[in-house]
Amino acid sequence: MALSDAVTTIQQMQQRIGMPGTVHGSFTGTAQAFQASLASEPFLILAALVAVYIVLGILYESYIHPITILSTLPSASVGAVLALMIFHTDLSVIGIIGILLLIGIVKKNAILMVDFALEAERAEGMRPHAAIYQACLLRFRPILMTTTAALFGALPLIISTGMGSELRRPLGITIVGGLIFSQALTLYTTPVVYLYFDRLREWWGSRKRRTFVAPQSALGVSDAI
Repeated sequence: MALSDAVTTIQQMQQRIGMPGTVHGSFTGTAQAFQASLASEPFLILAALVAVYIVLGILYESYIHPITILSTLPSASVGAVLALMIFHTDLSVIGIIGILLLIGIVKKNAILMVDFALEAERAEGMRPHAAIYQACLLRFRPILMTTTAALFGALPLIISTGMGSELRRPLGITIVGGLIFSQALTLYTTPVVYLYFDRLREWWGSRKRRTFVAPQSALGVSDAI
């Protein structure tokens, strides 16, 4: 029986027994860690995302491009959950750890493309569309190689049958499912998000320039004066 089903069954049985109010039950060991992880999972993921955003913002000196990189993470989480559903495996503590690991593995696809595109824009003066297109062409092989290496590294966790393999299997399933699903999507969605946010940046810059007009123009005074 899965750990989550066992915890639910014990709680239901505790309610049916009708224990007195002075008697309280609690879990220890793996079941306690499972309950604690369910309560702290949103905070852990949020803290990890905030830390990654701050580091990327400092690296690229931008508020927008870190969002482009982080946009690849939802597809990895969806892929991990779908893989667990296909293998009829519950989302355990180990599966949650696998999703947290995907934050560091999956975003490298967008980092490779965005970093190359920004360097092409700043050093060679290329337009965003041409820069991200060239980044997709030249960085496709490194992205495919790193993703394949991570996949083959996680496969033994799924196919192993030794002692304790049932504990490690959710970790491998989440990593492989998240990588496959994100690899199929991020190669197409990252350039779109990159161009969208670049247009948003240009629109915001033009709006700020219109807002802070010259005092002479705002007062209707001729520039010749």
